[in-house]
Amino acid sequence: MAVFEYHLVGYRRTWRGSVLGSFLLPLLTMLGFGVGVGAYVDGGVAGVPYLDYVVPGLVASTALQVAAGESSWPVLGSFAWHKIYFAQAAAPLRVGDVLGGHLLFVLFRAALSAAAFLVVATLFGAVHSVWALLALPVAVLLGCAVAAPVFAWSSTITSDGYLGLLFRFAVLPMSLFAGVFFPVESMPVGLRWVAYATPLWHGVDLCRAATLGVAPQWSAAGHLAYLAVWAGGGWWLAHIRFRKRLVF
Repeated sequence: MAVFEYHLVGYRRTWRGSVLGSFLLPLLTMLGFGVGVGAYVDGGVAGVPYLDYVVPGLVASTALQVAAGESSWPVLGSFAWHKIYFAQAAAPLRVGDVLGGHLLFVLFRAALSAAAFLVVATLFGAVHSVWALLALPVAVLLGCAVAAPVFAWSSTITSDGYLGLLFRFAVLPMSLFAGVFFPVESMPVGLRWVAYATPLWHGVDLCRAATLGVAPQWSAAGHLAYLAVWAGGGWWLAHIRFRKRLVF
């Protein structure tokens, strides 16, 4: 909790710089795709208006992008540039404290962004069920399923050039082809199964079921278990890497 508080204190001084990426860009995306493109989608998608279809996907995608962004350059910088992790380890704090406190802050950021987006979507009339509140814990679990492996990756590399590759070949393709803007079933079978393997698709399906008040395409328990495996596996790998770098 001390590490979490440290990041909260820092965020209190820098939150204005994150408003654009965390709130305005998703809002503009919703307006551009949900309202703008949706006006040309006759009959909607899967029996619902396009805005209603795309909003839950954008909630999940926002959580993913915030989690990935907060787990990449900040983690690399804490090792390679300003050495915050080494200072915290000398405090002394356990490796799990350093990792867990920062990861908890990342999940806080993902939850905050998803909640703000969900409020805006409600004002636009794109939320049709009280079950939509469950989209927030889903967004947090999705954020953990993404952030934990990215923590492990960011603690392994020594150059931020590798982070650009991560966003170009993982985060961006997921955001475009994991069911956020159109049904995965409309893609070829091979690409469809690639989308199913991504954590984002599972988060999108759960968020869409919650906001529309319908059953998910796949088992809800299966979705949650799959995301938990990503989160647990990522934590395990990140803890190994953090211990290797912080324990002498």
